Amino acid sequence: MTVLLTMVMVVVGWIQPAQAADLAHGGKVFGANCAACHAGGRNVVVASKSLKKTDLEKYGMDLAGIVYQVTNGKNAMPAFKGRLSAADIEDVANFVVAQAEKGW
Repeated sequence: MTVLLTMVMVVVGWIQPAQAADLAHGGKVFGANCAACHAGGRNVVVASKSLKKTDLEKYGMDLAGIVYQVTNGKNAMPAFKGRLSAADIEDVANFVVAQAEKGW
């Protein structure tokens, strides 16, 4: 019943289906906002907390965790809420995950 109701709401236009992440856009957002500290997946402030897959896994940083940290900041990392849109943050988080999977 819930699936049918959701499908009807999408067709009618009451809710929008989730959009696929735009990795190209995420790369541009990363280059403009993140690369100063995280070029090539590194971390110039705390080297042990890079954006490499092993470090992301070590610190429990999945896609949702990355979105949360980019949005709210933590320690030396500034919050980007208000500076980047939710779509920008989602795209850059997906870009980070994709790059980590590729090994940067």
